[in-house]
Amino acid sequence: MPEFKKRQFLDFEKPIKDLYDQLEQIKASAEKNKTDVSGYIQTLEQKIIDAKRHLTANLTPWQKVQLSRHPDRPYTLKYIDKMTTNFIELHGDRNVKDDKAMVGGFSQLDGETVMFIGQQKGINTKMRQLRNFGMANPEGYRKALRLMRLAEKFNKPIVTLIDTPGAYPGMEAEERGQGEAIARNIFEMMRLKVPVICVIIGEGASGGALGIGVGDRVFMLENSWYTVISPENCSSILWRSWDKKETAAEQLRLTGADMMRFGLVDGVIPEPAGGSHWDYDDAGRILKEYLIPVIKELKQIPAEKRCTDRIEKFGKMGFWNELPQEEHAV
Repeated sequence: MPEFKKRQFLDFEKPIKDLYDQLEQIKASAEKNKTDVSGYIQTLEQKIIDAKRHLTANLTPWQKVQLSRHPDRPYTLKYIDKMTTNFIELHGDRNVKDDKAMVGGFSQLDGETVMFIGQQKGINTKMRQLRNFGMANPEGYRKALRLMRLAEKFNKPIVTLIDTPGAYPGMEAEERGQGEAIARNIFEMMRLKVPVICVIIGEGASGGALGIGVGDRVFMLENSWYTVISPENCSSILWRSWDKKETAAEQLRLTGADMMRFGLVDGVIPEPAGGSHWDYDDAGRILKEYLIPVIKELKQIPAEKRCTDRIEKFGKMGFWNELPQEEHAV
C-alpha cells in the first residue's frame, strides 16, 4: 500500500489529506523537539478514521465512480494476494494470444481450491498500458471461458472479480469477434455445473463486465458501480458533452444500493473506512469472509438445480410496463 507521501487524493478527500498533513507535522515536530505528544496523535488518528467513515457515508453517485477508479485502489491480483495462497496464474486462450487485461488461475481460499478470474488494470503507467487499462480483447474473454471450463472439469468453484471500464472497443477487437466472445461467455456461464460467484470490485461497465458477470451470486463492493455505460459516455451521447457526467451518474442508478433495489445484485460488501485503497489487508479480509460461507452454501446445492436457479435468476431481471391495447392501436 502506498506510503502517505506517495498516496493520491481525490478532490473530496481533501479533509482527510489535511488531517494527515497535520499528523505528519506533529510527528516531525515531536521527533525534533523530543516531546511526547502520543495523546494528541491518538486523538488525531481517531479524527482521521471518523473523517473516512463520514466521507464514504455521504458519497454522491459520481463520487462513488471516482472512488472506484482511485489510482491506489486494489485490483484483482491484489485481492487474490491478500485473500488466498498458492496462486498459479494460467495464460492464453489457445487461439490468439495471452490477454494481459484478463488474469486467472487456481488458488487456495481457506484450504479450498478456487478458480479466480478477473480484469487487471495495472498499478503504474507502464503496467496500465500492458494491461490495456483493464479492457479485455476477445481473447481475454475466451481465456476466461477456457479457465471456467477447466474449473468445471475438476469440479472447483469459480470466483470472478470484475473491474473494467468496458471491453476494448478497438477495430481489431471487433474483427476478432468481441461481441460473440462476450455473448458466448454469458451463454456458457449460465450452464456451468460448478458454483460461480461474481464480485464487482471497481468499475462494472457494459458487456465488459457481463462477459465474466453471470453467476449464482453477484455482489458489489461498497464503492463500486455497475451499469450499461460509463457516466462520461452517457453524458456525451445525451448532452453531446462530458460536462453532465455527474447528472448521468445520478440518472444511471449505478450504485450498489440502486442495484439491490432493482434486484440485479445479491448483496453489497462493505469496505474499510474511507475505501479499499486505505487498507488492502482489511479489504481482502472482508471480501474473503463473505466468499467462504457463500461457496460452502452453493456447494450444498445440486449442480442441476444451481444451473436452473441461475437461468431463472437472470431471466427475471428487468421490468417493463405494457400499454393497454387501445393506447397503441393505430
